[in-house]
Amino acid sequence: MIKTKEDLMTLDDLAAYLKVSHRTIYEWLKTGKVPAVKLIGQWRFKKEKIDSWLEEKTTRCISKS
Repeated sequence: MIKTKEDLMTLDDLAAYLKVSHRTIYEWLKTGKVPAVKLIGQWRFKKEKIDSWLEEKTTRCISKS
């Protein structure tokens, strides 16, 4: 459940948070790699889901080593 508007990030917020370009995020969106929802034609990202996604990716990379 979204508690505050700060829990919902825009594309700009996500790019800054992950330190990647908008283009990278759009590529991830095309391939379904990043958890997102499109609201009224604009992408939004739940910080909680992004953090879980990052944790999963980090865990997966470490276990492959």
